[in-house]
Amino acid sequence: MSTSAGRNWTTPVGWAVSLLAPTVLTFALVAAGGPKSRDYTFLYLGLVAIVAVSFGLRPSLLAAVTSFGLIDYFLVPPLHTFTIAAEQDIVNLVVLLGAAGLVGGLGSLRRRALLRSEALAIDLKQANQDLARLNRDQADAARIALRLAVTEEQVKALEESDRVRREFLANVSHDLRTPISTILTGSTAIAGDPAISPATREAMESIEGEARRLNTVVADMLDMARIEGNALDLHLEPVDLVVAATSAVERFRRRGSERAFSLPRTSDTVLVLADWGRLGQVLDNLLSNAERAAPSGSPIDLRVTADPDKGVGVVEVHDAGPGIPAELGSRVFDRFIRGDGVNSGTGLGLAIVKGLTEAQGGRAWIAPVAGGATVAFSLPLARTAEGRSASLGRAEDVDVHVLEPADDIRGEGP
Repeated sequence: MSTSAGRNWTTPVGWAVSLLAPTVLTFALVAAGGPKSRDYTFLYLGLVAIVAVSFGLRPSLLAAVTSFGLIDYFLVPPLHTFTIAAEQDIVNLVVLLGAAGLVGGLGSLRRRALLRSEALAIDLKQANQDLARLNRDQADAARIALRLAVTEEQVKALEESDRVRREFLANVSHDLRTPISTILTGSTAIAGDPAISPATREAMESIEGEARRLNTVVADMLDMARIEGNALDLHLEPVDLVVAATSAVERFRRRGSERAFSLPRTSDTVLVLADWGRLGQVLDNLLSNAERAAPSGSPIDLRVTADPDKGVGVVEVHDAGPGIPAELGSRVFDRFIRGDGVNSGTGLGLAIVKGLTEAQGGRAWIAPVAGGATVAFSLPLARTAEGRSASLGRAEDVDVHVLEPADDIRGEGP
């Protein structure tokens, strides 16, 4: 029970006891035939003292006045009248009131001290609870701060490690360009010399092929360093995706690729805002990946469309290979992710596709298909002078070579 509740409970009880206790004592004395001496005064005095100790000053004063009235009316002759018959009655009144005042005052002080001590105990208990909660909160905050500090240090260390790695790859790749170019020039010149033996020519051609492959790896590493360092130099302009896709196919023809490429004929142009060179690099990487993944003799299908509602032009490259493993998913666009038919070259091809596409405001993704694999990318449509999307112009104004769905591009270049 709280202090205020205890005070509210003892006050009415004290008043009731102050009235009832003297009355009960008086009727007990009267029933016993009345007192034979004035020693009954000590009984009332003890009663007043008990009330004073138990309930304080005010109830004890009421008990004293009630006791004196009952004594005067029932026990002091003349009975049943309120008179002060002798000096002893005055002494009784003074003694009762004095005892009530003295003991009641001390009792009130004691009760107030007790109530204050109870209130202090409650306050101390609440303070201890608050302090314990504060200590727990501070401990939790300290643990969180420590974890944040450790995490921040780990992030800084990872960022620094990644920065050092990128700089190292960029520097090494840049330094490798010169010796690779020298090897390529020398091996090509020697292989073209008619005076060398067939064995030497074969060895030089092998060296030239390996040098070209190494040059491709170094070029990919440099591109990744530029992409991750936001150091790409892009010249964005309206570019027709149909022309870009056709040019990529023609480049494969000139390299002597025996692969069949299918690009449906269309009379529409799809103008996007892109860098011509970097867009060609994206298409070359996708076609190279598809050529490595597709079985010999199977075609590689290209599809160019526009989505005016989304404001993008889309290119899809599909091959009939084993497809992309489900456990890889979109991770095929991460660096050095390789698998059967998936980025089985340097492991950077699709990562470069994603980086170059996003640098030009587009995105790349794996399109769901029933068989094989389809890698797609989108670029924002170019805007006309009137602010409309230049997505579906006519192809008569563009010199572009397109194929019917059944046509293939094969053999040597034109």
